[in-house]
Amino acid sequence: MGKKLICRMVLMGMAVVSVCGIGAWAQTNYDESKVPKYTLPDALVCADGTKVDSAKVWTEKRRPEILALFEKYVYGKAPGRAAATKYEIEEDDDALDGRAVRKQVAITLSNNGKSLRLDLLVYLPAGRSGATPVFVGLNFGGNHSIHADPGIWLSSSWMRSSSKLPGVVDHRATEAARGKSSGRWPIENILQRGYGVATMYYGDIDPDFDDGFQNGIHPLFYKPGQSAPAADEWGSIAAWAWGLSRAMDYFETDADIDSRHVGVMGHSRLGKTSLWAGAVDQRFAMVISNDSGCGGAALSRRAFGETVKRINTSFPHWFCDNFVQFNDNEDKCPVDQHMLIALIAPRPVYVASAEKDRWADQRGEFLSAKHAGSVYRLLGAGSLDAEDMPAIDQAVIGTISYHIRTGGHDVTEYDWQRYMDAADRSFGKK
Repeated sequence: MGKKLICRMVLMGMAVVSVCGIGAWAQTNYDESKVPKYTLPDALVCADGTKVDSAKVWTEKRRPEILALFEKYVYGKAPGRAAATKYEIEEDDDALDGRAVRKQVAITLSNNGKSLRLDLLVYLPAGRSGATPVFVGLNFGGNHSIHADPGIWLSSSWMRSSSKLPGVVDHRATEAARGKSSGRWPIENILQRGYGVATMYYGDIDPDFDDGFQNGIHPLFYKPGQSAPAADEWGSIAAWAWGLSRAMDYFETDADIDSRHVGVMGHSRLGKTSLWAGAVDQRFAMVISNDSGCGGAALSRRAFGETVKRINTSFPHWFCDNFVQFNDNEDKCPVDQHMLIALIAPRPVYVASAEKDRWADQRGEFLSAKHAGSVYRLLGAGSLDAEDMPAIDQAVIGTISYHIRTGGHDVTEYDWQRYMDAADRSFGKK
């Protein structure tokens, strides 16, 4: 019992404004009668006009085509793995008063003579038999913020200063920050349901401020003479998604984790990230978007709540530079967010909204999940089993799941219980 230190080397060869709407512009539209008329791009019609009538055409032609469009015009293209990855693991098999095994993994990525460390925190149920399915997601305040467990490493990375992130002084975490986001991470309840939880601080991957990409992961992949991503190269959301894939790389080396049953979950900007991670990396078996809004699950063409122009203006580092051309010009974008969800097919996806979170356009999130159903049906995976938005707190669970719950822009116990219900169904748990 107690802590064990393990080290493994793996060579791979090869201005801030809250997304929940604080400070929203006066012209923000919350009136359904003022939503512009729009025509969504058809996920089942190729650029050359070919209709997608089989799984083969989707997999070999249309899906790669849509993925490339999102890379070029929305999120930017990310590189492959770093040249070398090192895992240093601290393990405590008596964590949380004996209810959990806690693993902390220092992931060191090295490329082009530069290195970056990402800290991954994993909790697994104590007394488990066999490999455990896991939910993974990024966090906003450092791994230490998700639980008061004193054994969690206190992050030394740059932190945003925010009333929602108490315990941060001069952009650094203090001991007072421990467990301050635990309401969004009901660790004990998740463990009791038989699932593991894994998380990384998103700022380890790329700090969430616009500095021209001089910190975080981007400089490790600059070409000679390059000092910023090209117009079609990865912004912060694509970088955070890339980091989630590095967590998946680790899961595949850990026999205690069932890497075939990993659900990636994210809230708000990190919900946008989870959707993109699930689209790019098909190893994620389930994808969960919690209140992800514009650039996430919500249809951009509705221009309801947060818009493309607003998000690009407030957060110019999140998307690739090419996305700016669709400010107040959403109809010209060759993709919309139902196509992002379609890229996840036939894997299960869960889109969740909140009653008071109009900024994230709840109806636009629902419609995006609904319109993605054409691809899911083509692949024989079913679709969203609801013609209209369900009632508050009445989840519709299937291969495509959706709920809108009571409350505002947050992650709640209700959300997590429904995500685990969906995982039970999809992963075959009883």
